[in-house]
Amino acid sequence: MQELLSQIRSCTRCASHLPLGPKPVIRVSPASKILVVGQAPGTKVHASGIPWDDQSGIELRRWLDVNVDDFYNTDNFGIMPMGMCYPGRGKSGDLPPRIECAPTWHAPVLYEMSQIVLILLIGQYAQKYYLRKEMERTLTATVRNFEAYLPVYFPLVHPSPRNKIWQKKNPWFEELVIPVLRNRVHAIL
Repeated sequence: MQELLSQIRSCTRCASHLPLGPKPVIRVSPASKILVVGQAPGTKVHASGIPWDDQSGIELRRWLDVNVDDFYNTDNFGIMPMGMCYPGRGKSGDLPPRIECAPTWHAPVLYEMSQIVLILLIGQYAQKYYLRKEMERTLTATVRNFEAYLPVYFPLVHPSPRNKIWQKKNPWFEELVIPVLRNRVHAIL
């Protein structure tokens, strides 16, 4: 695993497309029980090198009902985004994760993680990649139908502050999905 992580951290495959240059952000261990698959680091995470080191991370940890120490303990949580480097800014937010990353690195990393019990698929990019044709027509429908993907996958909307409007339009998420998520996470940990 250490050799693989060294290769990932020195990757420059898509450097010419990255406005801030390559700085892969990943935290995993062969002992990780839960894998968090998100989108890509934002500028704050790019600067700190710590995944989910932003408002989205605060909200995600609230959803999971875990503290910072438990979240960043790689024996508990592995963290591997679809794109491991900051992809740049688009018209309405950050650009999508670079397409080179997941096909190159996800399978080798998962191969080394034999203790994974649950994979949290955060956002449409992770869900499309992992669920493929099993995904519903929309992200909302996929998240609403989360039980169909258990026990291995748990699809979630992104915990970004930009998604507060989505959460207000879909109160069932906080009422029905979050309690099941917390119970599942606590049972595993």
